[in-house]
Amino acid sequence: MHMTRDEFVAWPQKAVTLLGMSGVGKTHLANRLPKNNWFHYSGDYRIGTKYLAEPILDNVKRQAMQVDFLRDLLRSDSIYIANNISVHNLEPVSTFLGKIGRADLGGLPTNEFKRRQALHLEAESAAMCDVAGFIDKAHEIYGYDHFLNDAGGSICELPPGPAIDALRRHTLILYLKADPDMELELIRRAVSNPKPLYFNEAFLDRKLAEYLANEQLTSADEIEPDRFVQWIFPELLEYRRPLYEALAREHGYTIDARLVGDVHSEADFINMIADAVGQAEHAA
Repeated sequence: MHMTRDEFVAWPQKAVTLLGMSGVGKTHLANRLPKNNWFHYSGDYRIGTKYLAEPILDNVKRQAMQVDFLRDLLRSDSIYIANNISVHNLEPVSTFLGKIGRADLGGLPTNEFKRRQALHLEAESAAMCDVAGFIDKAHEIYGYDHFLNDAGGSICELPPGPAIDALRRHTLILYLKADPDMELELIRRAVSNPKPLYFNEAFLDRKLAEYLANEQLTSADEIEPDRFVQWIFPELLEYRRPLYEALAREHGYTIDARLVGDVHSEADFINMIADAVGQAEHAA
């Protein structure tokens, strides 16, 4: 959604979508807003509790059935397994997504890894399509004046279509752009704590072939999962940067992610966005 600075400031029911890699400050901003006035919509939470809830539980049950004691209890309905996903605990989503590579190191075979990646892409698209309905619900049912969509880092991978259209029509899209120093910090974190990631399939195929050739491996089943994530993360940053920039240029606004550290209140947040809108307005 594009608007003037004055229109944004006067917007009675503000709705903002935050874009950017994990770690650039989206959750920091959400925590700086008054929780009685802003509805915090987490795309990853919606994915985990609605669209991937059953596959996530099936994966956990599959693991539990390998343990004799738990298998007997599950088969006799003596116990049940449930997710405990929250906005601040999205580990079940991450665990389901998994990492490609050696089974003895917790890795997934290529076909299974790609199946889960495809499910995640479908779920993320559906979760973003839900934003418009949740904006109305947040105001009409729960009485929130404003709405914040904390989108996942892979949102820039969504193809043009209903999900992007929903965000463009109903929210102001704000891209938190990491500078080179911040990108180095994101890489450092990924190296020290490699986490499951979503990859566009064409990008994954190219990088898998490159990695296997570099490491002189014959198949993805020989990959050390954490080592591959550490290697591919900087490549993913490079790949996603122009996707974020194009999305923001066409449908929203861009700010330096370093400015997030200066936001300590709702007023700071609104002023930061208003300044970005105003700068774009004058540059047009």
